[in-house]
Amino acid sequence: MPGKVLVTSNIPRVGIEILEKECEVLQWTEDRPIPREVLLEKIRNVDGILCLLGDRIDREVFEHAPRLRVVSNYAAGYDNIDVEEATRRGVIVTNTPDVLTETTADITWALILSVARRVVEGDRFVREGRFRAWLPSLLLGTDVHGKTLGIIGAGRIGQAVGRRAVGFGMKILYHSRTRKEDFEKETGARFVSLEELLRESDFVSLHTPLTPETYHMIGEKEFRTMKKNAFFINTARGKCHDEEALVKALREGRIKGAGLDVYENEPEVHPELLEMDNVVLLPHIGSASVETREKMATMSAENLVAALRGERPRYVVNPEVFGDE
Repeated sequence: MPGKVLVTSNIPRVGIEILEKECEVLQWTEDRPIPREVLLEKIRNVDGILCLLGDRIDREVFEHAPRLRVVSNYAAGYDNIDVEEATRRGVIVTNTPDVLTETTADITWALILSVARRVVEGDRFVREGRFRAWLPSLLLGTDVHGKTLGIIGAGRIGQAVGRRAVGFGMKILYHSRTRKEDFEKETGARFVSLEELLRESDFVSLHTPLTPETYHMIGEKEFRTMKKNAFFINTARGKCHDEEALVKALREGRIKGAGLDVYENEPEVHPELLEMDNVVLLPHIGSASVETREKMATMSAENLVAALRGERPRYVVNPEVFGDE
């Protein structure tokens, strides 16, 4: 048996079954995040941990886990893990990229359409019994087709969002660390500066990982650069935008609306956002389809078991532990 593992949440059963074939499994099964003190207690004698994006795996955790050999993140991102400290200790860190690309792109489009066409407002309007007749001025929204979509961060998800925009006849602008020529050929997207993207886009969709460079990359200055009739969408990381600056921009009418799946101090949401009709709010469900969550469970479990067997997992965040440059 490869060893003892801790699973910090109620992941789909398919992942647990993979682990149970070869490991002794400890699992936190309550429908709330594992308390910090419980995590630190249970991590003491485990060889691997399968954790969520909301679990902070830092130096304190590593110090409490002398046997730990692998941290398998049930997420594509891994900003919750001190990867540098893990690498220093020879601990393998893995994640689940690719599998949630298309599903997260879908939820991005759900937000774009919902906020532009006032879908949530309309649903509430009907449920409250206020729909009396069709009227020319009832809940007028904004067309999506033919508009300009600005994509910040043209990785897998950003490009998937762009491919969907082709069907809406949209002009696509993108800003990324590197130029993506294949993406340009496929969609007609144009590589531009961040300033030009913000200035020209009707919809600004954020798809960057959270790094020191992307923290608050969209703040007061950026919201001032956007069109007054533009919408801001974030399905990436909440700390990549300044939530206070976003609230101010919405309050002062400097942008028209926003669609959010992530928040700066998640799960807390700025109270003013809760009161705004021109904002659509989701509870971080970008990858929340049955199919995708089961694939994530399978992938994260397979990553963990492979590492405990002494093999190289398919998706390794810190290849330096294997001597790679």
